[in-house]
Amino acid sequence: MYKNLRLIYITTKDVNEASHIGKSLVEKKLAACVNILPGMKSFYHCEGRLVEDEECVLIAKTHHSKVNQLTEYVKEIHTYECPCVICFDLSENEGNEEYLNWLLGEVTS
Repeated sequence: MYKNLRLIYITTKDVNEASHIGKSLVEKKLAACVNILPGMKSFYHCEGRLVEDEECVLIAKTHHSKVNQLTEYVKEIHTYECPCVICFDLSENEGNEEYLNWLLGEVTS
C-alpha cells in the first residue's frame, strides 16, 4: 500500500519561495505535508562558470498519482527556469504506519 507514496525533493532560491510553493502544494492537496530546510549551500555549473549559492530545500510528501501534476505546478510557479524536482519512492511497510496512513489519506481524499 505504501509503495505508492513519494518524497519530492525541490530546491528553491530562498525560504520565502519554498514557503510559497510548499503552502500552495498542501492547499491544492498535491502534497500532504512539506518540510523546508533553509541554508543549503549549492555548487553547480551555470553558463560555463562554477556557481556557489545559498538555496533552500523543500521536501514534499505525496502519492504517486500526484507526482506529474505536482511537478508541472512547481515548474509553473517556480522562479528557476529549470527547477530541481526529483521524486523518491517510499518503500512498502517501512516507517510509522499511522503516519503513512495519514499521509495517504491527505493526498488521496
